[in-house]
Amino acid sequence: MNKKNDEISNLTLGQVELRKENRDREIAFTAGLMQSGSGYIGPFTTEITLTYRNVITNIGNAYNPVTGVFTAPLKGAYMFRVSVLGTGPTVAAASIFKNGERMVVAYARQHQDVLNSSNGVVLILEVGDVVYVRLWSGARIFDNENNYNTFSGFLLFPLREQELCRM
Repeated sequence: MNKKNDEISNLTLGQVELRKENRDREIAFTAGLMQSGSGYIGPFTTEITLTYRNVITNIGNAYNPVTGVFTAPLKGAYMFRVSVLGTGPTVAAASIFKNGERMVVAYARQHQDVLNSSNGVVLILEVGDVVYVRLWSGARIFDNENNYNTFSGFLLFPLREQELCRM
């Protein structure tokens, strides 16, 4: 009987540890540009980092709405997505950056009416790596309570050191 109780106790401890480990892996966010109101952002003479202040989801608190920067709390494969909306004739364009390097671009251009674009990327991040979105120089986007311009990301799965060596 004591052996069975010990086995049950060990299983329960294992389940608690597994739940804690999985909770540490819960990383996901989506944010829109404006908390309220509506208006244009840009154009500017230089690229600017966009600060998505309307946080819809921020599980794990890895996204900072004051700086617009996601900081990886865990080594892993992450998925990021950006969407932009603007009106012609001004270009609507923004890029996802990882540690200062442009990864992908969402770009739309036409002479009139509404234009939009989106793009996404899977990135391998180390703890402390940063990901953010920059509005292109000369580009302009429009947002309101509908959250047309969003930045999202989530952990696909964590990676251990030896898994990175196979890539």
